Amino acid sequence: MANAFKILGTVLLLLLLVLLGLFFWVRYEFARSERPDNELERWMDVTVESLADRALVKTPCLQQYPNKRAWFGGLHVHTRASYDATSFGSLTTANDAYRFAQGAPVTLALRGDPPDYIPPTVQISSPMDFMAVTDHASALGETRLCWQPDSEGYATLPCRLYRGEVQLPVEERLQPLMRLVTFAIFGKHRSARVCGPDGALCRAEAVVAWRENQLSAEAHLDRSEHCQFTTFHAYEYTLAEDSSNLHRNVFFKSSTIPQAPMSATDAPRADLLWQWLDEVCISGNEQCDAIAIPHNSNWSSGRMWFPPSNLDLPEDERVRLGKLRARIEPLAEIMQVKGDSECRNGIPSVLGAADEFCDFEKLRLPSEQIPDCGEQVGSGGMMLSGCVSRYSYVRYALTAGLAERAKLGFNPFQFGIIAATDTHNGTPTPGIEKGSLGSHGSDRDVQNRLLGQVDVPGDIARGSPVRYNPGGIAGVYAHENSRNALFEAMRRRETFGTSGPRIQPRLFAGTTLDASLCATPDMLSKAYAQGVPMGGELTGRLRQSPVFLVSASADPNSVAGALQRIQIIKGWIDRQGQTHQAVYEVAGDPDNGASVDPNSCEVSGTGFQQLCSVWQDPDFASDVAAVYYARVLENPSCRWSHYDCLSLPEDERPDSCSDPELPWQIQERAWTSPIWYLPDA
Repeated sequence: MANAFKILGTVLLLLLLVLLGLFFWVRYEFARSERPDNELERWMDVTVESLADRALVKTPCLQQYPNKRAWFGGLHVHTRASYDATSFGSLTTANDAYRFAQGAPVTLALRGDPPDYIPPTVQISSPMDFMAVTDHASALGETRLCWQPDSEGYATLPCRLYRGEVQLPVEERLQPLMRLVTFAIFGKHRSARVCGPDGALCRAEAVVAWRENQLSAEAHLDRSEHCQFTTFHAYEYTLAEDSSNLHRNVFFKSSTIPQAPMSATDAPRADLLWQWLDEVCISGNEQCDAIAIPHNSNWSSGRMWFPPSNLDLPEDERVRLGKLRARIEPLAEIMQVKGDSECRNGIPSVLGAADEFCDFEKLRLPSEQIPDCGEQVGSGGMMLSGCVSRYSYVRYALTAGLAERAKLGFNPFQFGIIAATDTHNGTPTPGIEKGSLGSHGSDRDVQNRLLGQVDVPGDIARGSPVRYNPGGIAGVYAHENSRNALFEAMRRRETFGTSGPRIQPRLFAGTTLDASLCATPDMLSKAYAQGVPMGGELTGRLRQSPVFLVSASADPNSVAGALQRIQIIKGWIDRQGQTHQAVYEVAGDPDNGASVDPNSCEVSGTGFQQLCSVWQDPDFASDVAAVYYARVLENPSCRWSHYDCLSLPEDERPDSCSDPELPWQIQERAWTSPIWYLPDA
């Protein structure tokens, strides 16, 4: 018996030693790099130059549009250079993405496909006019080093997990998420095993990847007088706090740019990014200019547009940060594959009637009763948990900007609107719902696309793939399709976004706009002469409401829907500091009887190819600042998921196909940038 206890004790001791060894080995393999003390100072010395061949001068555009025309583009596109694209097996390059945007088909092949597998092919419904590849600056170097057999980090546990050679004990469809998490868990740090103790190896490799990105952008820029396609240099700054999204995409006006992309690992606060862009590029080099565009504020737990006046900072610092943000971030992304960020019903701190169209493409069920964050930030937005904040939504951020202007003397949230895709397949929005293959590699399988719920063990991620959408597209009004003209239009906020269709909305406001403008052949010339376009402001107290001219043209594609109506959305702050909203029907017919057959997706009813109206606010108060934007709605049509459900035999349809809380039909839409009425100087 004594020998048996002795043997058992020895076995337990050996097991304990093995477990301790395993613990320290994993801890060693996942050690974090040290952050250099002078890291921010070093970033201020980054070289700013152009890699473009100086002999390749851009020819002036032959076609000029004095009244500006709508140009459509993709401003949120990931390729295999992004760690969360490669973790799903994506093989699409930046060159593939630029070709797709111009109309070429792209094959969604994935790393590890069987030799006899024929992957699906996708093609855009209408070619784009401009695009930028926005690969993540975070883990940009790690992604490359893990696939280079001669790199020091190749054989490390993080790289082996990332490549899928070592798999965690979860079901197969969760393996890509496990690979993604391999580097996401380092947060604002780097892997010491892959990047070296100070992270230098990954920073150096990120520079190489950034150079390749630049070369692709230059190769696909149309320098001829035809100006058919314009590219921008860009990347994503991927910041998160307490599982709350604070991501931005950074765009440069020209090819003269910083020769290293500052990531959230290098600058763990958004204001550090703004400061760097300002000092190194905008103020530091006369040939360099940049903007940043926040996205997925719906995941931000109120952090994306938390008012500067609410920050526990000295007044002068609040003003400094607010003005810096206003300079760097003139636009916001209102929609993409991860949901709509326009508005949300059921937030108690927002007064006014519920807006039925605020239920559009929500990742958290519209019926979910969520506590209001109020004047505090929340957490867990990226996990679809925690409180809901009006500072997570574009509409209420625009309204909050009016309150900030009264408190600080300027508006830090006076931004315009775009929409985007956030594809990780290198395929910016296809433009139509039917046939959508999603935004990640695994989405090419219909059963994966239609998953109602995905919970990763350890509660490190959560999602509902079927609640994602095909994404939107950015619209810009400019006199020509060139970098300079498009960028300047983005700076002045003469932009709009759509949920995919190429709808063309217009919005003007002024005090002398003619009521008969819609019937006038030179409507646009007069509108520009007599008023301000979207993105503009009207200052000075008026005795009566400004006159608004709003119009829209439907997507001319034969598979696109007809327009149903135009609405104007108004936001304001009352004398008690409370947030208000109102929705006005200004054009079209909400009762036109348009419908869609749930069994065939065949649409019926009347609609419009053109809509136009001249409108004044019936509830105008001359002493109350207000913000106005237009929303254009198409007739109802089938959602992408319903097309997929109908394509499957009934016995193969997943539970999501019969989920009563999953919309089977939608109304595609467009949003204009706002116009501000500011009665006080």
